[in-house]
Amino acid sequence: MQDALYVALSAQVALSNRLETVARNVANMNTAGYRADEVKFAELISKAGQDNVSFATGGEKYISRQGGSLNKTDNPLDLAIEGEAWFAIRDAGGRLSYTRDGRLEIGQDGTLRTLTGQQILGTGGQPIALDPDAGMPLITQSGEISQVQAGVVGQVGLFLIPEDAQLTRAENSAVIPDKPAIPVQTYDRNGVRQGYVEGANINPVREMTKMIMISRAFESATKMIDGSNESQEKAIRELGATS
Repeated sequence: MQDALYVALSAQVALSNRLETVARNVANMNTAGYRADEVKFAELISKAGQDNVSFATGGEKYISRQGGSLNKTDNPLDLAIEGEAWFAIRDAGGRLSYTRDGRLEIGQDGTLRTLTGQQILGTGGQPIALDPDAGMPLITQSGEISQVQAGVVGQVGLFLIPEDAQLTRAENSAVIPDKPAIPVQTYDRNGVRQGYVEGANINPVREMTKMIMISRAFESATKMIDGSNESQEKAIRELGATS
């Protein structure tokens, strides 16, 4: 009876963690370049008794790398990435992070920045300076930037994050990997599309379905706990009466 109680409790902890990630995904379904949170579960086997008892772990959270849809805006300062690469950005404190949100603007100092103020970096990790009076930039698939009255002024850097790197959240939809990102050298599989923005890789219908399923599973685990408690109380009453 105790086993059923502990199994149900472990399930509730896992389901609570899963519900938290689903709620965060739903809240960010309209955030450009956002990558969804996912949970990877594992099974723990207890051999304390004669029979093996399976418990659910709390779940290991990770950030999905699946791409989002590319939405056309025709804004020359909107960039989207085709492929698995990321833009490198740096904030005022010098912290480096990576994002798929390519909505840009020209700062007062002429540098190309994200809408939240971080510098977007070139292939060598340097900021990119544009001439505000030289016309809107033309950006090629390789990220090369040119202006009508200034010629080629720089190149937007694309970087690949190792597949085995662990990602943590940074500001907005950016991430920070625990391993160095690698600059893209060839652009046959990774490239820039000007005038597009990548949406979040979240399917609203799928996430709402998950939320319903998790709620039902949580209710089932609660009923299992209630049933285990009732069985224990009944056993105590009957054994106490016969002792």
